[in-house]
Amino acid sequence: MALHDVLVLNSNYEPLNVCHVRRAISLLMRGKADVIVEHSVSVRTVKGELSSPAVVRMRYQVKRPLPQLRLSRHAVLARDNFTCQYCGVRGKDMTIDHVIPRWAGGPHTWDNLVACCRKCNLKKADKTPQQANMKLARKPKRPSFIPYLSLPQYLRAQGREEWRDFLPFFPELSNYVDHVA
Repeated sequence: MALHDVLVLNSNYEPLNVCHVRRAISLLMRGKADVIVEHSVSVRTVKGELSSPAVVRMRYQVKRPLPQLRLSRHAVLARDNFTCQYCGVRGKDMTIDHVIPRWAGGPHTWDNLVACCRKCNLKKADKTPQQANMKLARKPKRPSFIPYLSLPQYLRAQGREEWRDFLPFFPELSNYVDHVA
């Protein structure tokens, strides 16, 4: 998350979104939001300098459906902390592996997908971990929480000290707080 990103909270302090500082200032100028936390840096405007917001809260409740945790490549990589679940190598150049291959009836689900480095993916090929003589670091599972922000966005937001007080805490993700994409 860049310094110019701003955490937007609903009127009940529930995380809504992360937006650019320009959008946050627009919300402030139109009287739709209030600043909760400011950055130490300023933003230049036509009328002078303005303190840059880090966290803003909407003045009214924004109604939205309960968010769903979507299964996506990036969400699986974020869940596994961009770490190969076979050899433990960590990096951005990861692939997704079906633990039980699709040809063997392996579903495209949270419980069957893991982050995998290219080397291990080539070694495992189209086999089960047992056939390839490989062992998983941990059994994949669907995260049991419903985030207000997307999983990758939530994990990046945890890296921002000024935002942590406003984000819900999920113990199962405490190992991933250090991840910054």
